Amino acid sequence: MSDATRQRVYLVDGARTPFLKARGAPGPFTPVDLSVQAGRPLLARQPFDRTAFDLVILGCVNVIADEMNPARVAALRLGLGEAMVAFTVQINCGSGMQSIDTAYRYIRDGSHQMILAGGTEALSHAPLTLRQSAVEWFGKMNAAKGPLEQAKAMTGIRPDFFKPVVGLERGLTDPITSLNMGQTAEVLAHRFGIDRTSADTYAMQSHHRLAAAQKDGRLSDEIMPAFDRDGTVYDHDDGVRPDSDLEGLAKPKPVFEPPYGKVTAGNASQITDGASWCILASEKAVEAHGLDPLAEITDSEWAALDPSIMGLGPVMSSTPILQRHDLSRDDIGVWELNEAFAAQVLSCLAAWDDADFCREVLGYDSAFGMIDRDRLNVDGGAISLGHPVGTSGNRIVLHLANAMKQRGEKRGIATECIGGGLGGAMMLEAV
Repeated sequence: MSDATRQRVYLVDGARTPFLKARGAPGPFTPVDLSVQAGRPLLARQPFDRTAFDLVILGCVNVIADEMNPARVAALRLGLGEAMVAFTVQINCGSGMQSIDTAYRYIRDGSHQMILAGGTEALSHAPLTLRQSAVEWFGKMNAAKGPLEQAKAMTGIRPDFFKPVVGLERGLTDPITSLNMGQTAEVLAHRFGIDRTSADTYAMQSHHRLAAAQKDGRLSDEIMPAFDRDGTVYDHDDGVRPDSDLEGLAKPKPVFEPPYGKVTAGNASQITDGASWCILASEKAVEAHGLDPLAEITDSEWAALDPSIMGLGPVMSSTPILQRHDLSRDDIGVWELNEAFAAQVLSCLAAWDDADFCREVLGYDSAFGMIDRDRLNVDGGAISLGHPVGTSGNRIVLHLANAMKQRGEKRGIATECIGGGLGGAMMLEAV
């Protein structure tokens, strides 16, 4: 398709729930509950009928058994009509951005005019699973015929059969490299010389920036209060620690590579529940409904790399966009780079500032250069507000649009690393 026949695609509005830190028990909302809590007030403030959407796409990684295809369940609960097609996408940490990207491409190519694209995740509802040895034992018990065979099978029982494993723990371990996500961040920290103090300092700044954004009301148009069945109101991201300091962050021991590792519970993203939606529309739909877009989506990119260094996904996915449009780092007014781990974010910045890496891997003649920290994650990120896996990619795109508008910036990039050795990036421009 030629550029002349492509439709322009706008992010016209969006909203999310507060991100609620998981505290060792199922939280008050399931994935669909969260998407409905964010979606109802968002749709209520639109000037068009809810059935005006052509499609609903929702990212979700840990789908629970009672909500298969959560996109369809959410669409029906949001009153979008029985005729509304809705499907769920899953690309690990990129799922919420994948929903936007799929919608962007459908609208750009002319097959759709307006799409509701979101992400949702309730990590506190991650399923408990049995160990493989326990599954095999239950299989033998089920196949045993008669009392004698059952008694023989019973002799193989072990106490740890009844100690379940949290599915999230297995999901965060790469099946190819057998490294968990924290270990991949340690690989990068070693490669780029990221020290513990630098990682802790970055984490502290993330908390301080989110606390300042909350205090100044910069998130008020983005976050919709959530109400549980008991009437409790949740109105802010509750993982933030405004009093975070280096002394406190120095206390936790390295989680994945003790005793010398750089990744701790204090400088890693939090396990969190939350949902986010974005409304995407063509120029025709914007004019038809009298909409006032937040930003225009102008490009997107996905990249793949060695799973053991998956944290460089933002570098590998953002750089082709910059090169296609002949942009330097100074041309990007705001960056949203999902904070999986402080060491991982700092490694991405170091890679862009490494002349050898940029020449050998990215095809530049010299270093791309160090991104100005005053343009990066200006209101905090996943370290302070949490990383509900299927949601985060959607949140960073929505917040990028809002931050650009608040700061009067022309252009921004949202990007993230993705478990399994992937990266995603999206460029927005002011309208």
